[in-house]
Amino acid sequence: MIATIAVFACYMAVLILVGAFCFRKTASLVGYFLGGRRLNAAVAALSAYASDMSGWLILGFTGAIYAYGVGQIWIAAGLALGTILNWIVVAKRLRRYTITAGYSITMPEFFENRFRDSSRLLRFISAVFIIIFFTLYTASGFVACGTLFSEVFGVDYQIALLIGVFIILIYTFLGGFRAVCWTDLVQALLMLITIITVSVIVLYLAGGFRGIARNVDPGFFNILLDKPGKPLSPASIISGLAWGLGYFGMPHILTRFMAVKNERSILPAVIIAGLTTVISLGCAALMGIAGSVFIPGLDDPESMFVKTVKEIFMDSGLLSMAIPGSIFLCSVLAAIMSTADSQLLVTASAIANDIYRGFTRTEYSDRHFLTFSRVSVVVISFIAYIIAIDKNASIMTLVSVAWSGFGSCFGALVLFSLYWRRINIPGAAAGIISGGLAVIIWEYVICIPSGNEWATLSQATGVYSLAPGFIISTIFIPVISLITKEPPQTVIDIFEQAASPPIFEE
Repeated sequence: MIATIAVFACYMAVLILVGAFCFRKTASLVGYFLGGRRLNAAVAALSAYASDMSGWLILGFTGAIYAYGVGQIWIAAGLALGTILNWIVVAKRLRRYTITAGYSITMPEFFENRFRDSSRLLRFISAVFIIIFFTLYTASGFVACGTLFSEVFGVDYQIALLIGVFIILIYTFLGGFRAVCWTDLVQALLMLITIITVSVIVLYLAGGFRGIARNVDPGFFNILLDKPGKPLSPASIISGLAWGLGYFGMPHILTRFMAVKNERSILPAVIIAGLTTVISLGCAALMGIAGSVFIPGLDDPESMFVKTVKEIFMDSGLLSMAIPGSIFLCSVLAAIMSTADSQLLVTASAIANDIYRGFTRTEYSDRHFLTFSRVSVVVISFIAYIIAIDKNASIMTLVSVAWSGFGSCFGALVLFSLYWRRINIPGAAAGIISGGLAVIIWEYVICIPSGNEWATLSQATGVYSLAPGFIISTIFIPVISLITKEPPQTVIDIFEQAASPPIFEE
């Protein structure tokens, strides 16, 4: 326990020091929210990876494979494909466009500048959706962080929650995007090293692939089975792959594209992001498979990673084993924090830059808005903390709905904005609203008979709401754009400029 406390304390101290260091280098909004657009390929790619995977990778995905088998791999396939396509299709064009269209520093500001929306309707609608979804998303991260501290150290959940919130708040408050990205770099490397190392060790202790094959039902390895003996429905496969569509609309990932130093950094970032995602998802699946043999019969599959690390490293009583075990447990904290901090920063940017700065009629200095941004970080943290006080809140449900909401609201719109000149303000607004409402209706509003009960469309069909939400938004955007007035020539000219490679790079 002493070793674990020491490792966790050192790790959190490093995060705070990074935040303090970046505080001195952050004097403007573009610096606070985009790191001055100076991220290199490795930092941008690994920061996007860390802010994306969260504790879902180490706890949730490994637990799903452990409990149900390799048929759960479809979500991972969708996420891996979505990650790579997002970097290839969106990153370069978005980075160029956010500079061409008025040096945008947030996604709502980009939509406003992209369409020259003087009414600021798009900016307001986008910011409201971001605030709602990400406040809940951040709260889910706080709950996970508090739960981890509580389980590892045996302290009361409320005390553990306060510790986790305090650490995340401090380095995000001080350093902003630059601190978040550099801490995400450390957290991403820690997650990657952990998941590779532990998966290999567990595979060895489980008797290798031969040992696993002797002790596991053959149906466990069938990708077309939900679990051994139960066929996987087409709806489940579609839903798993549909998770990849969410990437096109994730503000906390898209901001990494906007912050890349130059377009030459995109290609190495694609390679780094693709390899990192595929390797980590593959090792997580391997860990779930091997864990089902090494430590079978767990009531809570998502506890498999923590219990495995404790059994291998902590229960030996040797300090030489306890230290690496503590570092591996710390990687779970890294996974949780690296997502929560990004969500917190994007939510604060929606309040400070897109609503307060976007609609205030008074001219203030960048320093004033920077201070307001930091205050927004504190306010959002407090609201998320209040929500997170209930440790029984459904984390996975909140994450699933938020991911679906962002993908449906912004995913299709981002693609149309970057690649179709005819899209206009009514079409963009229709895409955001129709996608968001589709998710809410699919998940909560419409109920149909299912057996002896009533069920939502999501429950009755088994189709993840991101699939219909993305499709509906994709239909509304071109239809509404084509039946309404064409965008002005100035908007088309900017589109053509953004579509053409720059003559030189800064």
